[in-house]
Amino acid sequence: MKKFTAIALISIALVSCKKETKTITKVDPETGKTVTVEVPVQDSAKAENSAVSAAAIKDSLGVYKQSFKLEKGKTYPLITYQKDVQTMTAPDGKTQSGTSETTDEMSFTVNGFDKGVYDITINLLGKRNSQSANGKSIVVDTKLAEPKEEQLKMMWKVNKALVGNKLNLKMDESGKVISITGFDAVYPKISASLGTVIKDAKQKAAFVNSFKESFNEKILKDQFSKNLTLIPAKGAKIGDKWSQSENATPDGKIKLTTNYTLKSVANGVATIAVAGGIPHKSDKKTQEGITRSMSSELSQNGTITLDQNTGWIKNQHITVKTTQTETLSDGKQTQSMKSVSNSTVVVNPAK
Repeated sequence: MKKFTAIALISIALVSCKKETKTITKVDPETGKTVTVEVPVQDSAKAENSAVSAAAIKDSLGVYKQSFKLEKGKTYPLITYQKDVQTMTAPDGKTQSGTSETTDEMSFTVNGFDKGVYDITINLLGKRNSQSANGKSIVVDTKLAEPKEEQLKMMWKVNKALVGNKLNLKMDESGKVISITGFDAVYPKISASLGTVIKDAKQKAAFVNSFKESFNEKILKDQFSKNLTLIPAKGAKIGDKWSQSENATPDGKIKLTTNYTLKSVANGVATIAVAGGIPHKSDKKTQEGITRSMSSELSQNGTITLDQNTGWIKNQHITVKTTQTETLSDGKQTQSMKSVSNSTVVVNPAK
């Protein structure tokens, strides 16, 4: 009986010496890498709190703020895909539809982080445009051969000259873009790509100047600020809403309003709901006995997810519906034309 008692005591001692462990995910403060480690249960809560404090999107008293914790040597994607399906309805009720798709592919490689500023190389990787209507399709893709159609060759040559280039981005930890450089090396390549497509020197110069207006530091700064830094600087609690407004027309009379809601921050992902648009607008004018009525509206809905550890955008999926109606009337007869566009905008689409 004493032997059994002794064995039981030894077993109890062994069990009491064995510590329960728990696997957790945390950010290594030295490398910025996300690692999985096994820690004693009593230390897991402390370790998890440490991991949260090192995250790019973290809360203080329930208020979440966004920053960026990017790893040196790592490359982060920013691929934008947009699909537009437009349907036109003629006065006789007949409809005609067309579909267009565009893909812009770039990535961001972190070269270093010094004094609160990231040094990043922007890699311009690829561009694809496609259109289909009436059973016919055309594709211009920098990853494919030059199209045979003369009217498509110029677009392909310009896009091909653009991809493969690199820009330099300086961005602080909060996501503020300090500078983007490298454009001056790109513009001559665009001009050279026109080759024999545009022979007239003035026309070629005009095209390059037009290209510069759409591809420059200011344009990309605005684009990156809009797509990368989503949570306002003051922070947001779960359920908080905020809005951004931008001009939908050159004169600024019509505004596009985007409403954001912080839905959740869980399992390493911050989820933001997107809504808003342009309220219904109408205008009526009469000239020489003909009354012309115009109406339009735009609505958008979707979701954006951010990586809580890095602050980088994981995915965006937003649908946009635009409706425009034009009516002409002389008091006796009325004709109406309607255009409906359904668009899908996706950032970093799932593979």
